[in-house]
Amino acid sequence: MAVKVELTEAKINELKSKIAAHKKKPGPLMPTLHDAQKIFGCVPLAVQKIISEELGESVAKINGVVTFYSNFSIEPKGKYVISVCLGTACYVRSAQQILDVFTKELNIAPGETTEDGKFTIEATRCIGACGLAPVFTINGKVYGSATPDIARKALKECKECEEKE
Repeated sequence: MAVKVELTEAKINELKSKIAAHKKKPGPLMPTLHDAQKIFGCVPLAVQKIISEELGESVAKINGVVTFYSNFSIEPKGKYVISVCLGTACYVRSAQQILDVFTKELNIAPGETTEDGKFTIEATRCIGACGLAPVFTINGKVYGSATPDIARKALKECKECEEKE
């Protein structure tokens, strides 16, 4: 079961308002895509079509930008986005074991989101913290010199936060 994107009238109107502001400046596509990502949690094809109509750009061009840059996603991401660096420095220091902990504990593969929409796992390339290898992040918080035990502890903390809410 995939997590659904809510295309409410309020969200669509918010996006159109942002687009109108961006159209007054040169290069409105990138700021528009960033706003769409914030508003909807991703930039699916339906949202790309709205942007296409409002900016007068082709859907193909917009989709090319969305799929090229890793900051954008066409699928909703979980509340907790776990990114495990598999760049060379991290990989040779057993980053795969850390990724395996997350995939086993959450029962999803890299690039997937749990059915409840809480967790997304990403396998990434170098995040620029090679001196701390192996590294993973959860919502941007960096966990360096990571071990499988550190990964399990971080995941447990996220789950405990969820139970409190």
